[in-house]
Amino acid sequence: MMPTADGVVRASKLPLYHQLYEILREKVRRAEWRPGEMIPSESELLKRYGVSRVTARQALDALVRDGLIYRERGRGSFVARPALEKGIMRILSFTEDMLQRGLTPGTRVLCAGVIRAPFEIAEKLSVEAGEELVRLERLRLAENEPLSIEESHLIHRYCPGILKHDFAQESLCEVLERDYGIRWSRATQVIRAVVAAPREAEILSIRPRSSLLFLERISYSQQSTPLEFLRIQYRGDRYALYNELTG
Repeated sequence: MMPTADGVVRASKLPLYHQLYEILREKVRRAEWRPGEMIPSESELLKRYGVSRVTARQALDALVRDGLIYRERGRGSFVARPALEKGIMRILSFTEDMLQRGLTPGTRVLCAGVIRAPFEIAEKLSVEAGEELVRLERLRLAENEPLSIEESHLIHRYCPGILKHDFAQESLCEVLERDYGIRWSRATQVIRAVVAAPREAEILSIRPRSSLLFLERISYSQQSTPLEFLRIQYRGDRYALYNELTG
């Protein structure tokens, strides 16, 4: 027997905490509670479903692990916003990605300038250490919510004068193609989990040591020349990366 929307089924073989988890998950799925809305406390769940505090806590812990709710110390548990699934099968700009989702994209330029390539980045771009690179760091937002920090390193001699553009308003991909004839034909990337340093946590409006998805990408032009080394730090509570595999 499966749990009903009204309560747990004590004769079921499913553990009580799992039944309660299924009930609460269904309420979130059906939007009975909206993102950001507080859900019933442990004490309220005890009264409503006749379960123990341990059972209620286990169900809530499972919802937190699944990214469906989040806790705020001293306040309670709240419905999380759905994670944005990020496909890793094709190169797609942040602006294109957000518009396809029906969200309003936004960008704030954190830093823009010309630097000398440190050895580790020069090696990735197959240039000499000390080569001039354009460094562009941007905060990416959707509906005014901070989602990620992007740090681009471009070989300057392929795009001289590019910093005259306002990349809070213009798309880097569009400028590269329109003004310099550069299109990304392919990319290689590595993704790993990291924790947010204090600076990044402040910029992304999250707590220090919160989970981030950290991506490093080398993008190649249509001539198969590596021209950009990109680092992106995605909020772990707002992004889920996916890929489709075949056997």
